[in-house]
Amino acid sequence: MAEWRNPEIAAMAALMASYAPPPGAPEPSWAERRMGFDAMGAAAPVPEGVTVSPITLGGVPAEQITPAGADPTRTIFYLHGGGYCLGGMDSHRTMVAKMALAAGATAFNVDYRLAPEHPFPAAVDDAVAAWRAFLAMGRDPGRTVIAGDSAGGGLSVACSVAARDAGLPLAAGLHLISPWANMQNASPAYRAKADTDFLVTQQGIDDFKGAYLGQGDPKTPLASPVFANLAGLPPILIQVGSEEMLMSDSTQLAEAAGLARVDVTLRIWPDMVHIWPFFAHLSAGGPAIAESSAWIRARVA
Repeated sequence: MAEWRNPEIAAMAALMASYAPPPGAPEPSWAERRMGFDAMGAAAPVPEGVTVSPITLGGVPAEQITPAGADPTRTIFYLHGGGYCLGGMDSHRTMVAKMALAAGATAFNVDYRLAPEHPFPAAVDDAVAAWRAFLAMGRDPGRTVIAGDSAGGGLSVACSVAARDAGLPLAAGLHLISPWANMQNASPAYRAKADTDFLVTQQGIDDFKGAYLGQGDPKTPLASPVFANLAGLPPILIQVGSEEMLMSDSTQLAEAAGLARVDVTLRIWPDMVHIWPFFAHLSAGGPAIAESSAWIRARVA
């Protein structure tokens, strides 16, 4: 049994354990999982003074999130997490709004297609299509940071690699929260944190991989960007928790980017779990967003 130094994390672990289905219970459907994930993200309201407007970017549903008084030229292009199978505008609207408010930026929350109905490379195709449309709107990539959490963090890198290879302008920076960037799903952190990570399990992440990648090679660069050529990408900020199985994805990605001579900042937050800024009740989420918003402001000052 894991012992938690952070009482909020300990309480969260106990709550999650109480919700665990009994042994032998049928697995919830993807539709049921999506409903639960969306409800979790939407439990906290969007901050006051933030306007949310539905839009379409290159045929991809999205929404523009605009805090009152935000710099109209400073932008966050956001790709949500959820293992490529869950999540969307409903799940991540509040967190993205908080990020936009802290950074004094306009955010675009992109609702790419989900697996298993739309497996790899649908998410990458949608992210690049949305990025093309974003540029066609006249938005300045030099005043934009692409951001994402978990699968959205890996997708942020994949989108940037694909955009670079297509000759498209790149963003001024990439902000990644607990990125899932290596679909081999095996690393030192998977072993070291198997007993402490109550949000990501080996079986669970293997299910997501199977739904998204199928029998594809887990070293496919646009699915596992730790194996991509990262040369020429903009500066990267990675935030990851010390108690998550995906921590090694962050360290491996930082090393790969560093070897490619990319400016990388890696922040491992002690006692934190996977995508902790997503959970409104965790007080450490606010400081993490403050840290990333300061970095974003510095990138697009």
